Amino acid sequence: MIRPKLEQFAAAYDLAEERNTGLGDDQSIIHYPAVFLFIGDKSKEAIKPIMQMNEKNWENSESLIYIHVGAQAEPAGTSSSQPGLLHYGIPVVMQEGSAEPALRRDIYRRFYEEAECLPALNRVLRQASGALAEYGRLYPSFDRVRLSIITRVDDPLNVFVPEIALLAEAIFRQSFKAVQLDLYALISEREGAEAFGYSSSLGVAFLRELEMMQQSDYEFSAPLHVTEDGIAIPVTHAPSPLFDLVYVLSDRDERGIASLNGMQSCYEIISHISLLKNRHQKEQPWGANNPAYNNTSFKNNIMAESGRQGLVSAGLSRVKRPNQSIALAVLYHFYRGLLERMKQEPPLTLAEKLSFFGLDAASLERAVEGMLPSPEGLNEMHGLMTNDVSYGAVRKLSLKEAEETLFGGGGEAFFRSNFEEEATRQWKEFDATKWLSQAVMRSLEQRPEVQIYSLSAWTGDEGTGVADLLRNSRREAEMLLASAKAELEQFRQGRVEEQAFPRIPLMDRHNLRSLIHYLFSNVYSRRRDILRLEIRLKLITKLEEALRGMHGRYRAEIMQLEALERELRDTAYSSIKTADDYIGQNIMEYYERVTAELMEQWEAKRGRNAFFAESALGDSQLLLQEGPEGLIDRLIQVCREAILASPLFKRTFEEELLQRANVAVEYGNKTVLTKEELFKKLYRILEDNAAIQVRLYDYTQEHRYEEKYVFGDYTSELVRHIFQADESSRIYKLGCVHEQRSSGLEKLNLMGGFHIEDLVYYLNGKVYYESYLQNGYEFHGIDRASLPQLR
Repeated sequence: MIRPKLEQFAAAYDLAEERNTGLGDDQSIIHYPAVFLFIGDKSKEAIKPIMQMNEKNWENSESLIYIHVGAQAEPAGTSSSQPGLLHYGIPVVMQEGSAEPALRRDIYRRFYEEAECLPALNRVLRQASGALAEYGRLYPSFDRVRLSIITRVDDPLNVFVPEIALLAEAIFRQSFKAVQLDLYALISEREGAEAFGYSSSLGVAFLRELEMMQQSDYEFSAPLHVTEDGIAIPVTHAPSPLFDLVYVLSDRDERGIASLNGMQSCYEIISHISLLKNRHQKEQPWGANNPAYNNTSFKNNIMAESGRQGLVSAGLSRVKRPNQSIALAVLYHFYRGLLERMKQEPPLTLAEKLSFFGLDAASLERAVEGMLPSPEGLNEMHGLMTNDVSYGAVRKLSLKEAEETLFGGGGEAFFRSNFEEEATRQWKEFDATKWLSQAVMRSLEQRPEVQIYSLSAWTGDEGTGVADLLRNSRREAEMLLASAKAELEQFRQGRVEEQAFPRIPLMDRHNLRSLIHYLFSNVYSRRRDILRLEIRLKLITKLEEALRGMHGRYRAEIMQLEALERELRDTAYSSIKTADDYIGQNIMEYYERVTAELMEQWEAKRGRNAFFAESALGDSQLLLQEGPEGLIDRLIQVCREAILASPLFKRTFEEELLQRANVAVEYGNKTVLTKEELFKKLYRILEDNAAIQVRLYDYTQEHRYEEKYVFGDYTSELVRHIFQADESSRIYKLGCVHEQRSSGLEKLNLMGGFHIEDLVYYLNGKVYYESYLQNGYEFHGIDRASLPQLR
């Protein structure tokens, strides 16, 4: 589960950077209390992203109230586990993909027929109103409340939009002087690709009702307000448009290009429009140079000469430091830098490498001697019983024959029992892996610069490493053993009378004792030497096997380390691909240099092995002690402290991008990107990416009215460039929502003045809507004759 950890780290870094008010980035404050009311199951997915965006951008976001009205999945009126989120479940069963002929009409009727429907809805809305009152101290003004209703046009449950909107308005008016109602109608053209006929018909049905709601003579009256005693009070709406403004947002923009993030861009637009209309003006010292948003003026400008209210859409773009991609790139280069350090092999001689693993001649000799019984044990052989044989009887025999005659097999049995078997037992109990590991641990205390890559290289079969030297030692031991055995055999073939031991004429017993002493001293001391060589050979063989096992473990660990490197690299590149091509350029190249420089600075202050100190990553031999996940956790922590905390990461968005854009340019090259050229490119990116999120039959229609707003630091050079770019030819209103920020800026384009019949979605869906009606489908809860004519 490495990838989720990396994505979580990148997201956390991005959030921390954007919310770091002490270093320039700021949060806005909303002026009036606000409620977001989501109607329908299809709008439920919008709740979490809008909540998250509001929380990130609005200082008093904890005071917001969110209400979801959907098909009943939990008891009506239940609260959510999320603070500020309430649920109301309409007692209807909605099956996904259902295309019932009268679904919309039937659930509308059930809403009025079910005894508990209205009381439950009243309780939820009163609960919301009461919650708003508790947060009054967080708002600069408590005179009015802004109610934003969000629904998908093809969701059957939006048949209740007038009832829910007007009941909410009636209940909120008991606590506030005014309630401003806005509607956000969302169109998902991607989802409608499979069930396009029925889904499009539902969408057109709602849009037709919406046109009715926005007529200047629209009126409404129904007994919706229910007291605790079950008394119903009429809720009325005098002739006027129901909503202050209606925003239509689609996952296809005005050019017909589908959004890569689906409806996500629409949710971001909702959050930004809500802030634009409800932002508390902390300071606005620029006057006419930076006009504030004026809702009344905007409404007047999108109204047709006939008095027909126009619809609104919007587009949003941003240029910002790609913090997530940067964090992942830096983490990758940081880790890669650590591996490069681990690959650096210290200049040890072959003898020093053998000693490092406890495999030098002296260490091996100590190990062998520890397995052999003491040579003093040979003296006990003098107590062996001899056969009743005289010296004269054996003096013509070979030493081997003389021993057999004197002791039978007693000498061999004694040596085998007291020396060979004991040495074999000691050898079998010898833990070669433990021996090597302890030697390595001791050596690492003296040479901490030795890393796993060196250990792997030295223990491998390639080159002239320790394994090769150990093989040479084995071959040498084999030759010495063969030579020693041959010499002993030759010695034992020598005749007794030819041996150089003291003899006294006519003293048979003395001469016999002298022979026996000679035999034990010369034959069995040599036998012990041969046993030493045999044990040494066995020990080397055992150590070779253990060394191969150690090498296998080192290689396996290196493979894990390198697999992690690939995962880090792939994650970084995947993140960079999601950024705009221009904004994401040269991230890997630029931050490779930055990371390398910062790592060298860190080591210059704290020592060459600072990153592997106990206070940082710890012993490099134990990096994977807790698995790759544990290593990632420590890696992220050290990267944050040693690299990402540097002032190099606190520059403004423009400065950082300019440095990155020129990272590969040689000194004196005339192709160096100037700040002015950079600003021109960013301006064009902002404008191109802020295309209006709705498809119109003719998006240059005569009633098109536009206003554009930059969210960023009004005093920054980039914002000043945007205001000056087309100052002389500008035909739209341009303003700046001033926020102290250094991480980038956003641009919101508002466009209004179009109508239902201008929507490509409406024009395409009208054919299906009419056909379904002709085939007996009912899409409206109210009398169809009261609806406006199809346009």
